[in-house]
Amino acid sequence: MSNQQAQKRKYPLLFSEGRLGTLKLRNRIGLAPMTRTSAESNGVPNETMEKYYTRYAKGGFALLITEGTYPDEKYSQGYLNQPGIANEEQIAGWMGIIQRVHDAGAKIICQLMHAGALSQGNIHAQETIGPSAVQPKGEKLGFYGGEGAFSVPREMSKEDIADVVIGFAQAAKNAKDAGFDGIEIHGANGYILDQFLTDYTNQREDEYGGNTESRLRLLVETAQACRKAVGEDFLVGIRISQSKVNDYTHKWAGGEEDARTIFTALGKAGLDFIHVTEYHADQPAFKGGGPTLAALAKRYGRLPVVVNGNLNTPEQGEEMLQSGQVDVITLGKAALANKDWVSKVAEGKLLEDFDPQRFFVPDARVKEFEL
Repeated sequence: MSNQQAQKRKYPLLFSEGRLGTLKLRNRIGLAPMTRTSAESNGVPNETMEKYYTRYAKGGFALLITEGTYPDEKYSQGYLNQPGIANEEQIAGWMGIIQRVHDAGAKIICQLMHAGALSQGNIHAQETIGPSAVQPKGEKLGFYGGEGAFSVPREMSKEDIADVVIGFAQAAKNAKDAGFDGIEIHGANGYILDQFLTDYTNQREDEYGGNTESRLRLLVETAQACRKAVGEDFLVGIRISQSKVNDYTHKWAGGEEDARTIFTALGKAGLDFIHVTEYHADQPAFKGGGPTLAALAKRYGRLPVVVNGNLNTPEQGEEMLQSGQVDVITLGKAALANKDWVSKVAEGKLLEDFDPQRFFVPDARVKEFEL
């Protein structure tokens, strides 16, 4: 028996064929979406990005989820040099990347991200918007070029809310036109959709605020609009988390009951998968023990579940898959340290540890040193 055969027998589910919707995957290992701010200043993807994604495809990853990509030319951009998919030039810029990834045998889906109140760099607007005029916690992210406190956002009107939904839906269509294999709606980490879902950032008294069901409304409407825009045969998922880039320890106040409400509604919204991310994805979602967030997503959403969160070793990934809680795992820091993580594991090679000093430079353009 060859070394590769032995490794694949050791991790049978990691290396088994996966499926999300109608999309077939050569294994169940994906690249997590990671903000990089290495596009051109006008949001057009470039050669630096092409090299970045192609390395992972060649390294054995079955599914690549892009960095958060802004969907409209209004209030969605979160960071300077963030890529967009809001105009023809940006769409064209993604096409070469998609082709290179496909040529290497991987699939790639576009994560659509509206930063809302957490925007710290937007060439299209000076002010920020949010569900309510509540200043975000913490400070802007220095390693993405930010400095100081976040601005107090302007409370969104009904027209603003409608524009967000329209922007996501058009971007989903743009992603399909570009040749992506699907999209992921960014409903996590404190960005606009999560701002509506979060109790302390959403103080609205209309149908988009109040109880969990009402605060969830915009996420459901966005999912439905994206599905309508791309049809039934195109992959549409959503990313969900409790923590935020500016509030790392946040937990849903309602615990598992909130999880039931959120995942049940998303499971009926026309989505193909739910991507959950936690700091430690294999740990209980709430204090006092109990299921993981991934297990709750599977239980109540009744959809395929993608999971992310410090599952850095093949043993951890295999265990999550064997539990039946998840269908695909995605890697972030472990992938940065090992662009050929999948190939290394298949060949029984040692994995490198993540060293942040190798990947970031202290200016507005976060670069990847080893392209």
